[in-house]
Amino acid sequence: MSAAVSVVGVSHVAVPAKAALPTEPMKLTATEALWPRIPLLQHVLFYESAGSSWPPFDGIVDSLRSSLSATLATFAPLAGRLVHLEDTGDVAIVCSASDAVRFVEAECDADVRSVAGRGDDAPDDDLRLLEQLAPELDMGELPTSVMAVQATRLVGGVAVGVTVHHGVADGKSFWMFVEAWAASCRGETPVAAPCFDRSVIKLPDGEALARSVLRNGEESKRYSRRTFNVGAEQLERHKKRIVRDGEAHGAPLRRPPSTFVALVATVWTLLVRSKTSAADDAEAFLFFFADFRERLDPPVDARYFGTCLTGCFVALPVRDLLHGDGALAAAASAIQEEIRRMADDPLALWDFFSLNSRAAYEKVVTVSGSRGFCPYDVADFGWGKPRSTVPARMNHDGQMALARAGDGRGVQVSVSLLEPKQIDDFKSRFLELLG
Repeated sequence: MSAAVSVVGVSHVAVPAKAALPTEPMKLTATEALWPRIPLLQHVLFYESAGSSWPPFDGIVDSLRSSLSATLATFAPLAGRLVHLEDTGDVAIVCSASDAVRFVEAECDADVRSVAGRGDDAPDDDLRLLEQLAPELDMGELPTSVMAVQATRLVGGVAVGVTVHHGVADGKSFWMFVEAWAASCRGETPVAAPCFDRSVIKLPDGEALARSVLRNGEESKRYSRRTFNVGAEQLERHKKRIVRDGEAHGAPLRRPPSTFVALVATVWTLLVRSKTSAADDAEAFLFFFADFRERLDPPVDARYFGTCLTGCFVALPVRDLLHGDGALAAAASAIQEEIRRMADDPLALWDFFSLNSRAAYEKVVTVSGSRGFCPYDVADFGWGKPRSTVPARMNHDGQMALARAGDGRGVQVSVSLLEPKQIDDFKSRFLELLG
């Protein structure tokens, strides 16, 4: 593949002069201090030209840049920097009048319809192109910027890449910002202002915990991936299949599986089969995050902007997932039980690095994103809904990423594995099972 991305300009978008900036450093909470060296949140949104009504690329850039500035009036910390406070040992967000969001303009001679589909059956060269459509942030050391954006001219359309530091935002916060930016670009009234007040997160001895959990990150690798759109009717049929699976093997589920439980149980089971031999008598592990804004005491405002995630961890014998009979129901039941456990004690696994002593990281299947994230609904900048949106990178050998599908009813599922043969094996089994 010969297509490559060329940067044609870099500018910086500052918080409007009349907007209020935080006057004190915003110290990361303990739940956020886990993330400074963990891979960034990076998504690419693809938009296809709508004929004569499509604005010129320069006009798109101007609209994105001016609306970004307006949006930063209420999202000012995103223009700031993550710094290490030497006097206390904390990591904090600081924002001054000289700070700004880096805005990259680029171009590429690839067709948007082709590039937008490269999350599906993407060879390594296509994944490299996808990665170039989202701007980088320096993860090597502090201080570092909090956010960067990129607009890339493609043949027949444009790609908008957004990168946010994971120590500052989780997926819910990420799409909250995109929704506000898109509304501003359309000239509409902005959504309700976010809450950046870290004091609302109440953890016992929270500041000391935040200093104690700062970590170093993992080496970045490139993983093969496939992306699937699972329709609402497919999901309902599959949920019923899982219920029948449990009843037929004497292990009925306590309640019907949710969409999340059904999909995660299915992907976990198939990933274990793709990566594990029948002779393996060890445990299989699953890890996923849960938003605990509403589960804290007192609850946190739903508009809280930050990383507010707790961990959920499931373990089953590999043999329970390798054999078709009852495997889906066993996985679904175990996931349901962990969700119940998390609801009863949401803070038990907020420090998810503590699980390293039990499970080797490379053996854990991980889940990111959520069916509750609706990128196709919130990311209309005035040129229509995205044709496609995918994570710029997948970060784990055995990861699934979820989002609401473009039709608003189904689910978009992206899956990554290190070995191309394994991902091809997974794809054939997944399509057969849900087809």
